[in-house]
Amino acid sequence: MASITPWFVIINPTSGNGSARRKWTEINALLKRYGFDFTHCFTTYSGHGKQLAQDAVIQGFTKIICVGGDGTIHNIINGIMSQNTIPSTAIHLGVIPIGTGNDWVRSYHIPKDMEKAIQLIKNNNVQFQDIGKIEFQNKDLQSVYFNNLAGIGFDAHVVSKVQKYKHFGALAYMIGALMGMFQFKNFQATVSFNSEKISCNALMILVGLCRYSGGGMQLTDRADPSDGLFDLSIADNFSKADLLQNLFRLFDGRVTNSDKILTAKTDAVTIEVNAQPAPFIQADGELVGSGNFRVSIISRALRFYA
Repeated sequence: MASITPWFVIINPTSGNGSARRKWTEINALLKRYGFDFTHCFTTYSGHGKQLAQDAVIQGFTKIICVGGDGTIHNIINGIMSQNTIPSTAIHLGVIPIGTGNDWVRSYHIPKDMEKAIQLIKNNNVQFQDIGKIEFQNKDLQSVYFNNLAGIGFDAHVVSKVQKYKHFGALAYMIGALMGMFQFKNFQATVSFNSEKISCNALMILVGLCRYSGGGMQLTDRADPSDGLFDLSIADNFSKADLLQNLFRLFDGRVTNSDKILTAKTDAVTIEVNAQPAPFIQADGELVGSGNFRVSIISRALRFYA
């Protein structure tokens, strides 16, 4: 079915502590001023962006604009990647960033200023990057795609705490890290990649595509979102004292210099957990499950304006 308008705009009204709802009138006017012919829809529940993106593609839309933060982008990309109507590379995504962390757009210098972000989309400069796919051993859990970073352990524990502090903006992640430091316990895991198998007492295991996560944290060493490889970081035997000592280094990337952090490049990794309860798994700052899982890369699967 052909689309009526070229663009489909998905707005998460709760993004940025409700900023997206408050700013929509201005964004709507700016889009019209810059000549965008569009249909729009607001998300109404958690994860709704995935369904809206799938429906938009089925209707014939190939140009989607996200008004929201990292979680909204994550859901829309999951809709793009999980639909079977057209190849994901036939769909172009634009972002007007309104969120708590805005981590993914940070890697591409997509401006937080609404008008500048719209101008960037209007410039029609399309880039591409790889996408990660998480497949759970628990078959009751659906596969999840991610565009920024996935992890298990302390980072996901922080995500579970951040929601109540989001009114502090990006500082919420620092507060969540401080709170989590006194609550989270390391877990036993086996990590398999590149014909290696490593048993560890992990604080966290991270599989990254881009550079930033958790409100600006830099937890991977050589992230390149379009090289066909993940940046893997394993924090092994990282104590609470180590975490406290390195807390600020989480935000400038120096934490990966620690001799307790193993880093590697790989296109797939399997993580088996020996802990009860199993720690949370997060993808792009969204809690997605727990237990054993495998992560694989889909090369150059996402097209977007930057």
